Amino acid sequence: MKHVTLAAAIALLAQPAFAQDRVSLILDWFVNPDHGPIIVAQEKGFFAEEGLEVEIVAPADPADPPKLVAAGQADFAISYQPQLHLQVHEGLPLRRIGTLVATPLNCLMVRADGPVQEVADLKGKKVGYSVSGVESALIRAILDDAGLGMDDIEMINVNWSLSPALISGQVDATIGGYRNFELTQMRLEGAEGRCFYVEEQGVPTYDELIIVANPDKLDPEQGRALLRAVERGAQYMINHPDEAWQLFSATAPDLRDELNTQAWKDTLPRFSQSPAALDQGRYARFEQFLFDAGLVDSILPVSDLAMDLGADK
Repeated sequence: MKHVTLAAAIALLAQPAFAQDRVSLILDWFVNPDHGPIIVAQEKGFFAEEGLEVEIVAPADPADPPKLVAAGQADFAISYQPQLHLQVHEGLPLRRIGTLVATPLNCLMVRADGPVQEVADLKGKKVGYSVSGVESALIRAILDDAGLGMDDIEMINVNWSLSPALISGQVDATIGGYRNFELTQMRLEGAEGRCFYVEEQGVPTYDELIIVANPDKLDPEQGRALLRAVERGAQYMINHPDEAWQLFSATAPDLRDELNTQAWKDTLPRFSQSPAALDQGRYARFEQFLFDAGLVDSILPVSDLAMDLGADK
């Protein structure tokens, strides 16, 4: 009997302490401070402690991550709440399962010393943008809140050169720039910017960065484990900001530059401390907003857009 017990003990010692599920998480762009809780969770071993081996991938094209998840070629992706609504209406099998950045980052940006000192000053001015659709709906709502309409401005597609177009005077304002990056980028280039925050200008507030999955292929336990680890990463960042920054910035040399250093500080208070928690009203209100703007032709129930894995245990 003793020999059997010894053999069993040796066999147990030869096995890993616990099995890990391998999953893929596609980011929305190259690694930057917006992904802080994910990278911290990886570096601190929180994913591993939740039984996950997470492959974190930066996409070649930022439009690809939700499509890869919808096609079953990736398990999870970082995306954006406004785009999620449109993609689900287009028929992509996607659901929000978690929140990474819990506030809008988008803003209407102007030069601090420029001709636009309040939204009403946009009358007769040029507004630069990168992507039509949601951004057009945002600027329409902002103008409406100030008693203006789309006919009062000229929209100009500046591709991805939002800050340069504003600095050079090609446009008087931009929509689509992120408040935690573009303001610092402008300052580093010798110009001071100012943001009009969309959620203070007639746009319903929304989650900027979210984690999406294909509901037909989702393993709920893996989803919960992922979100628990991300939550621990976000909590660690709040409790140990200096140590978290050292961990994060050590993963790539260019993360230590002035732009990313300031972006880290500006983004820190915007991370969700309860990534799994779902504010159903937030998704219902934004769905109504898109319908009123004519960007979707029906109003979907929140259950078609998002799920609360914590409530589904």
